[in-house]
Amino acid sequence: MTSTAQRLAEIRGDAPPRRHNARTIAALTGNPGCARRAVLDSAGVDKPKLAERVGFPARFGQSRFAITRGNTFEAQVKADGGAELLRLVAERLGVDPGGPATWTDLGADDRSGQSDRSARSRAALAAAAPTGAGDPAALFDHPLLGLDIAGQRVHLEPDLVAARLAGRFHVVEVKSFPVIDGQADPGKVAAAAIQSAVYVLALRELLATEGHDPELVSSDVLLVCPRDFANQPVASLVDVRKQLLVLRRQLDRTARIDDLLADVPAGFTADPAADPADLRRSLLSVPARYAPECLAACELAYFCRHATRDETATLGRPVREALGGVATVAEALALAAGEHAGEPEQAEAAALLRAAARLRADALAGRPA
Repeated sequence: MTSTAQRLAEIRGDAPPRRHNARTIAALTGNPGCARRAVLDSAGVDKPKLAERVGFPARFGQSRFAITRGNTFEAQVKADGGAELLRLVAERLGVDPGGPATWTDLGADDRSGQSDRSARSRAALAAAAPTGAGDPAALFDHPLLGLDIAGQRVHLEPDLVAARLAGRFHVVEVKSFPVIDGQADPGKVAAAAIQSAVYVLALRELLATEGHDPELVSSDVLLVCPRDFANQPVASLVDVRKQLLVLRRQLDRTARIDDLLADVPAGFTADPAADPADLRRSLLSVPARYAPECLAACELAYFCRHATRDETATLGRPVREALGGVATVAEALALAAGEHAGEPEQAEAAALLRAAARLRADALAGRPA
């Protein structure tokens, strides 16, 4: 075990590591400046248990019923060697599948290790690169892809990859949220898009290392959801080019874990079995970058919000950017009241605060602006 791996194991404690997935990568790249989350995710810490242990349990996640419903819908869509799935995908792409597709279940042998399954996925997908118009379609169930995140290799598992349709590879994601009257929940679609972009990026990297053109992987991913209130599946094309640009930029900005660990105090622990008071002190010793958006993406968001409740950053990124250099709410109120002029670099923010205070006072007094 390397020194880095040993340090991460010490941070995590005796619990087995929790793997990165497309959701955690999407959340991590959405807030790349948060060292606390980067360290915890790299160590594979069980953040839901950790949040509960420090007294701020997470308030989001799928219910057991929703997970069961999702698994049932996915099994239905993939039944009979993906025949119905192939029809849906080909119809949405506007192509003739040219007969039944080959079906390869790359997740069937759970006894094989990740390295074996990753190698099998790599070989199968590389061999499926389109070579001509007559190539039969190929469907790959649960391939195992890889991506480097903060200096570590992370394994990722898309629902399905379709090859040789319209001469391209397409990532296919099966979701259980409904499409009602042709419309799905925009927030859920946006989350599915960034997660799918993670898979597209990993698949492009795989093909590039095997000597193929990475652009063989389409930026149009296929989202399969139940139609209306039935379990009848419907496929939609989602263009993830914008998400890919954001993802590449944010991953480039994400610090390597070795660099992050250099600033983590000795003795730092995130072991859920540790004393809650020690855990709270330990977590506060590594800087976070809380924003209200964290509430929908990070299990420790309520802890971080409580810890930064006196800081202007807690009010959101627009406030933090408008009040650059004004770190606390108390300082902002003092500048607004004119109790002190502030530092030279705070002059613009102070002027905005004083103007806002005057407008508020006029509004409360019933005076016209």
